[in-house]
Amino acid sequence: MGMALTIVLIAVGAILTFGVSWEISGVNLDVIGLILMAVGFIGLASYVAIFKRRRVQPPSPAAPVIEENHRHQWRA
Repeated sequence: MGMALTIVLIAVGAILTFGVSWEISGVNLDVIGLILMAVGFIGLASYVAIFKRRRVQPPSPAAPVIEENHRHQWRA
């Protein structure tokens, strides 16, 4: 479920809950709208959590330490 689909679910649920005054026998559009909004918010939260986890990059390895303890001594 992508971010666009979750936003669409939230929008459709809000329209059904707050913007529609239709009366259908046996169907409560307010409850359906609330369910769609809840599913949309849960999907959006899980998508953001997964996306955030993917974007966290491990720290880059430290630069190699070059030690110059082994000096060459030239003998004449």
